[in-house]
Amino acid sequence: MAGKITSLLAPARILLQVQGTRRTAALHEVARLLDGHPDIANFAGFYDELLARDRLDTTCLGNGIALPHARTEHVRQIVLAVGRSDAGIPFDAAGEIVKLFFVLGTPKSKPGDYLAVVSALCKLLRDPADRAALLAAATPEDFIAAVGAIEAKLGL
Repeated sequence: MAGKITSLLAPARILLQVQGTRRTAALHEVARLLDGHPDIANFAGFYDELLARDRLDTTCLGNGIALPHARTEHVRQIVLAVGRSDAGIPFDAAGEIVKLFFVLGTPKSKPGDYLAVVSALCKLLRDPADRAALLAAATPEDFIAAVGAIEAKLGL
């Protein structure tokens, strides 16, 4: 795996104004950013597995963050898309409101890479001030720059 989350981010795969107001609509909106990604062999298969995983158990991490993900043979390399909802979206049975979505696809054959990305994301999102910087980013490029600044601060 490429070491940093910034290496997985691209402006075209960051949506800062998610329009959906329900979990599945928002998930679809953000996941669509990965349609056509060269590292996804079969988007429909990936998306089906993403939905199946999301129905299995909540992918909400708390603090307004969700990590919908699928470990699947439909992905050749790790892919990541980000969505942000300023209003927030009720995401689980407990009513957790999510403002940041990190949609992750990883190859089934590389569980270590998956764990490394999840670990790095958890470190990046731990500090409330860092989360606030991501919520305040005006453009996808600013979002990537904020992630880079957090990575640098944490020595990732």
